[in-house]
Amino acid sequence: MTRSAERHVLQFCHGYDGPFLDCARQYASLFVGTGYRVTTVFLTGMADAEVAAGCASDEVLFMEYSSSEIRSLKLGAIADLRKIVASRNFSFCIAHRFKPVYIALLGTRLPVIGVHHAFGDYQRRTRRLFAHVFRKRLGLLAVSDAVRDDIRHCLPKWPASRIQTLYNRIDPDALQAHQVPRDEARSTLGLEVNAWIVGNVGRLHPDKDQATLLRGFAAALPYLPANSQLAILGKGRLERNLKELSLELGVADRVLFLGQVPDARRYFRAFDAFVLSSDHEPFGMVLLEAMAAGVPLLATACGGAEEVVEGVGILFPLGDAEHMAQGLQHLAAMDDLQRRQCAELMLERLHERFSDYAVRKAFWRLPQVLELAPRN
Repeated sequence: MTRSAERHVLQFCHGYDGPFLDCARQYASLFVGTGYRVTTVFLTGMADAEVAAGCASDEVLFMEYSSSEIRSLKLGAIADLRKIVASRNFSFCIAHRFKPVYIALLGTRLPVIGVHHAFGDYQRRTRRLFAHVFRKRLGLLAVSDAVRDDIRHCLPKWPASRIQTLYNRIDPDALQAHQVPRDEARSTLGLEVNAWIVGNVGRLHPDKDQATLLRGFAAALPYLPANSQLAILGKGRLERNLKELSLELGVADRVLFLGQVPDARRYFRAFDAFVLSSDHEPFGMVLLEAMAAGVPLLATACGGAEEVVEGVGILFPLGDAEHMAQGLQHLAAMDDLQRRQCAELMLERLHERFSDYAVRKAFWRLPQVLELAPRN
């Protein structure tokens, strides 16, 4: 098999569902103008030309494994990855989530940067042992300081320089161009043009704590504009329970469960306020999308969400419906000038900390990157 003379980066992803296609794009964009060619490999998911086009990569490969096929030793995936690596001059690998990290370390001799998007990835003793065995060629990135600190707690003997934060990010200008105007967004979502809309986007799952969202909205409602509504975009196993709770709280006529909305970030300008009530959100991409839309933020003061919102929005204690209600009242009282100033502040934060450009600069300053991928 002929081996390419070009320098390549292997980006190895578990799949392209949910936010992970954009994660692949985010990491491919780190290598613009560096002389590296990016080959993105998806472990699961069928080959898809639209997905390939959305990766911003020089080459996209699909292994097409099912979730059930990679639950055991993953020997087939290890062998397939070894063949891919043998044909290209890869300098190092970026692997998203633990299974790709595991396969990349066993299937190649490449230095591996493992990117972790959730809490608890190294709580299992077997995973801690695995990371220890491969520590000489493994560096770890977390999507927030909160996730980073969780990993450092699980791997206390690792030097801090080998476990760093690299925030998720967006292209603010491209996203804003993609987001539709307020009235069009409301029309698409079936929302009243003149209503005061509180938005929430996420799975209907205990981790998202929409129960506190409903309680906080109900407590705030008497003090909000007369035509206030809560629009929840997403689906999940708690839908029935949440609808029953809205009935118990007497706000069912003010709460709209809109289900799964494709490419929901296009419609964030429909909202007058955005609330994230999640329990220890690892990061919260929806917060960046709301910021790009100029929508004032209210989020729980925990996990990665706190790092995104602090200084540009309002934070409330996890599960505290009373303080959430107070935050909603504050947002409802903002005048047009305050909203414009808030939007400007959020956009400035996006460009300074959460844009492709800002994070690209941060990536090449990371100690483990300089060790694993020196630039010419």
